[in-house]
Amino acid sequence: MTPTLFTLSLCFTLALTGLSFHRTHLLSALLCLEGMMLSLYLALSLWTLQLDSPAFSLSPMLLLAFSACEAGIGLALLVATSRTHGTDRLQAMNILQC
Repeated sequence: MTPTLFTLSLCFTLALTGLSFHRTHLLSALLCLEGMMLSLYLALSLWTLQLDSPAFSLSPMLLLAFSACEAGIGLALLVATSRTHGTDRLQAMNILQC
């Protein structure tokens, strides 16, 4: 395993463990998701550079566009839940309530 691949997989694993263990606030969960998307973007970019194929050159930009959309939706949900519930704590949100 190359050091670059090890670093990217370690970044993804750390973001995944942060998402699974520190789920107290919605903002921390969104930051962990952004860390996962950033490590995936870097890995996909390096993979397309190593392949040197023009067919895969658009895929990192597509992933970056989806990541930006995910971040925008996450921030909109953060604003909506903080307005309705008064906090961004995930334990305060009940899925059965309207």
